[in-house]
Amino acid sequence: QGNMAFTGKFEFEADENYDDFVKKIGLSSDKVELGRNCKIVTEVLQNGNDFTWTQHFPGGRTTTNTFTIGKEADMETMGGRKFKATVKMEDGKIVADFPNYHHTAEICGGKLVEISTASGVVYKRISKKIA
Repeated sequence: QGNMAFTGKFEFEADENYDDFVKKIGLSSDKVELGRNCKIVTEVLQNGNDFTWTQHFPGGRTTTNTFTIGKEADMETMGGRKFKATVKMEDGKIVADFPNYHHTAEICGGKLVEISTASGVVYKRISKKIA
């Protein structure tokens, strides 16, 4: 694993426990439908400990979070809520605590695997590398 392990473009491939998870975090029903099987493209630029993490949603909406491992950063949730978080790197995984869930991301077999946990519900999203 080089330190550029996360750089790339990844397209949504599969997920698990979406409905249970979004209920737990209180996503509004219109946002729930928008996100279901949504072909989100996640674009990651990694430069050492500095990351730019952009999610491109169908219809042209994007969310970008820029952060440095170990430093507090201003972040935004999928639902558009702003918050502050310190992103950590643990065993090659990016780890962050969002306002109402715990999130990890790792590259596994060339795929981006993201796991979010809220009140015991584990949501897993797998994206395949497209660039």
